[in-house]
Amino acid sequence: MATATATASYTTILPYKTSDRNSFAFTSACKRWPVIITQAIDAVFRAIPGPKDEVKTKEGRKIVEELAKLKYEVQHNRALTPLRDDGLPDISHYNSALSTLGEPTWLGIPWLFAECYLYRRMAISFNLTTSWKDYDVFLGSKLKTLRSSLPAILELAHRYTTITEPADFTDPASSLLFEEIFLICLWGNATDLSLLTTLSHEDIQALQGSHARDESKKNILANDIDKIYNLLTSLKQSKDGERQIDIVLDNSGFELFVDLYLAGYLLSQGLATRIVLHPKNHPWFVSDVLPSDFGILLNALRDPIDFFLTQEGDEEEQDGRPELKQADLVSLKGLFDSLAGYHAEGKLSMRTSAYWTVQDPFWTLPSTENSALWDDLKTSELVIYKGDLNYRKLTGDSEWDPTTPFDISLGPVGKASGCRTLALRTCKADVVVGLPEGTDERLRREDPDNINEPEKRKWSWSGKYAVVQYCDGKLPE
Repeated sequence: MATATATASYTTILPYKTSDRNSFAFTSACKRWPVIITQAIDAVFRAIPGPKDEVKTKEGRKIVEELAKLKYEVQHNRALTPLRDDGLPDISHYNSALSTLGEPTWLGIPWLFAECYLYRRMAISFNLTTSWKDYDVFLGSKLKTLRSSLPAILELAHRYTTITEPADFTDPASSLLFEEIFLICLWGNATDLSLLTTLSHEDIQALQGSHARDESKKNILANDIDKIYNLLTSLKQSKDGERQIDIVLDNSGFELFVDLYLAGYLLSQGLATRIVLHPKNHPWFVSDVLPSDFGILLNALRDPIDFFLTQEGDEEEQDGRPELKQADLVSLKGLFDSLAGYHAEGKLSMRTSAYWTVQDPFWTLPSTENSALWDDLKTSELVIYKGDLNYRKLTGDSEWDPTTPFDISLGPVGKASGCRTLALRTCKADVVVGLPEGTDERLRREDPDNINEPEKRKWSWSGKYAVVQYCDGKLPE
């Protein structure tokens, strides 16, 4: 696999392509996507109501046909066709980008474009109906995973009162708690449903406990948490008025829970006066957060017996559900009251934008058509980008040399951009930057996932490793 040098410009760097057999792009196109589409077909088929609602049944069967056609085209490397107009403004943007690729097939185009096109095309099948417009085809998987996360949720809920007690940031020990909260938020991304399509109930729980987080610390390959601690504590001491932090969300379920946990911690400690969350505006990459997922999670915390214990699930879920003791209910209620209170006060809010579901790298954020969103982000003291897809978009999902400095890979949203950027990312794709010299080579030799295929960067596909990387774009060059 060719890689660019560490001094390359973002304008000349090549994107990963689905035709590259040594990349996760090829594996995704050939193995993951057909499974994801099949699961979507199954979900729709089960939701078709039958004769009691003829319109919804007819439309549901049409959706199944269209998804089956999409699956066939992916599996047989057919040409990508222009997206049908569903009335949303991004269609022309997608189709214009598609036309510049000539006559592309699924195994011959940039991975980032292909994957975004896939989910956007799936969304069209629902948007062009009258009965299925608001249907989240991935909701069942999201709910199952959230219920499977109850032990980890309880573990953190019991600690919430302690972590939100006013801290003395002149005490060096305060940095340890700060680091732990951010690491919890980092590793919450381990339950990405678009990747973990075959994970069992027990597997999910094993990914989320404190022991798993402790074991994973050694696998953080670049760690700028100290810089973030120094930034936020110094801003608290020196800056009056609003101090906003934005979080560009990734997965729903447990990851959204830990994002809210982080938000509660930052607000309670005065490290931020307002947190703005940025979800997607239609189902995306299986488990990405929709505004409705925020309500589902808060309701689960408000009435945990109903959500975690009473509502029906499959047999595996039922067998694995623990009891909820009185102390659990008290802790969950306290957490809910805190988050709901921040939301009611306007200190914790959500803002949607169509930009988060276009195929563009975030290099296009400063362009004229995105100026309103970009200007909004620049008012923030810190923009936190969660997860692998956001990292791919920050870096253009491109073949950077892994020693390339993080701020270089950000291009126009990096140095002197006016925006501070923090990436919290568990690695689930080939692109990675900011690594010490020799790290990539060592992991290719030593990691058991990579040792037999050193020509691939398989160590970066599984979520075992992570990076926490920061660029202060508010500093002048």
